[in-house]
Amino acid sequence: MIFQRIRDLREDKDWTQQKVADMLFINRRTYSAYENGVNAVPIEILIKISKIHNVSVDYLLELTDNPNINK
Repeated sequence: MIFQRIRDLREDKDWTQQKVADMLFINRRTYSAYENGVNAVPIEILIKISKIHNVSVDYLLELTDNPNINK
């Protein structure tokens, strides 16, 4: 599930939800709702998250298990 992947990526870097929310210019509660599957992640935020973690959007959407961005 998308929320599990974004949580795992954040935790792998030992980042707080606040840190990622600040990088996305959103409220921590909003980001927390994305990670907990309460709110759907808007596409523009999904793209920003993929760039922050240097993974493909396809990986976040579980369309692939390969996190690398195909170039």
